Amino acid sequence: MEPPVFEEIDPAGDCDCPGCAHWRRVLPQSRSGRFPGHPAARGTALVVAAVASTTLAAHAAPAAVLPPAGPDVFAGEEPGTPQGPRSPLHGPGGQAGPPAGAERPARLPATTRADIIARARTWVTRKVPYGVTSYWSDGYRQDCSGYVSMAWGLPGNEWTGSLGDYAERITKAELQPGDVLLYHNAGDPYGGSHVVLFGGWTDASRSQYAAYEQTVPHTRRRTTPYAYWNNSSRYVPYRYKGVTDGAARSTEAAGPPAAEGRLPFPGVAYFGPGADNRHVAELGRLLAGRGAGRFHPAAPGPRWTDGVRRAVRAFQEAQGWRGAAADGLPGPLTWELLVSGGGRDVHSGDSASATGGPPSGSSRHGVRGYPGRALFRPGAVNDQVTRLGEQLVRKGFGRYYADGPGPRWSEADRRNVEAFQRAQGWRGGAADGYPGPETWRRLFLS
Repeated sequence: MEPPVFEEIDPAGDCDCPGCAHWRRVLPQSRSGRFPGHPAARGTALVVAAVASTTLAAHAAPAAVLPPAGPDVFAGEEPGTPQGPRSPLHGPGGQAGPPAGAERPARLPATTRADIIARARTWVTRKVPYGVTSYWSDGYRQDCSGYVSMAWGLPGNEWTGSLGDYAERITKAELQPGDVLLYHNAGDPYGGSHVVLFGGWTDASRSQYAAYEQTVPHTRRRTTPYAYWNNSSRYVPYRYKGVTDGAARSTEAAGPPAAEGRLPFPGVAYFGPGADNRHVAELGRLLAGRGAGRFHPAAPGPRWTDGVRRAVRAFQEAQGWRGAAADGLPGPLTWELLVSGGGRDVHSGDSASATGGPPSGSSRHGVRGYPGRALFRPGAVNDQVTRLGEQLVRKGFGRYYADGPGPRWSEADRRNVEAFQRAQGWRGGAADGYPGPETWRRLFLS
């Protein structure tokens, strides 16, 4: 009898059978997600190649043994953010706008910077899911270029190769809210090209800015290093030709004009845990005058407290802002409204989620705001992961992020946390890359 021929099975990295999904889930540090191999090839398990049916049966491991990944469990690495081509708007009434091959209209829709940022905020607030072939209720495609098309109010969905036709190239020094940073990869237009909306500088050195972008898993606004997390040298600043004014009153990141007798916005670095300066005292005084004084009953002082954060958040939510736009940390728009007397006051009935600051429910850990270990594990997807990552970046421990922090726990998050822990002098199990109460306290409260 002819002896059987054996071979090991090493499936493709995108195999979505329950077994492979299981191993990618429990071994997230493996970029390919294939170690220790397909369930049919673990250990010394070999499959008779001549018996195809047997191979297929081993490949499809029983679901009862290895359950498939759920909606919050991602197999393999986070996908990139490709884009769709030029296309008309889509809506309940069918298709509208120019066909995909149409030339740019001679007269561009006029808009203001305030309107651009206001439209951009609507998708951030609604957390519009990312999708190359999906269209939101306003008719715009749910990818990066569709998002900018929407914010600029264009008559159709453009792509990174055509957005430049609607804009003029500018310099870094000329950037204002409503402009974009565009990377069009001519060699592989649908594999690497990206565009983000510039929301304003977030530091005096102009090394970071507020970026509004459509990316996986949904629209977000986040502080981003100039020009972007990766391929930084290839991003080019552009300005929409239809902008009718230079005002930037609608963006949280745009620096407001200094009011007489008031301090101009000093920058986000002056606010937050550990801050102790005159700008915090000025902030407290302004908040007290707008009805938010009850959230920090002590007289306004230079030291940042959780009460100050609650007051800021109450004021932000009084403006109708939610989510990341009402995080309790003042940006330039919050400051401008406080200084100028604009916006809405905080009324006595406004709760403004004003437990404020870090989420409660963590007193059992002995550290205010610590949400527990369960939120930081392979497969976890939640806002606390984003918050942790953003704080790591602020502290200078974001080197392992390829494209910035997000809500899905990743190996980059773990390595950045580990770097922070090692900077505290911890070793071994104390520096495992998973944030415990003391890691959290030192990140946010020191």
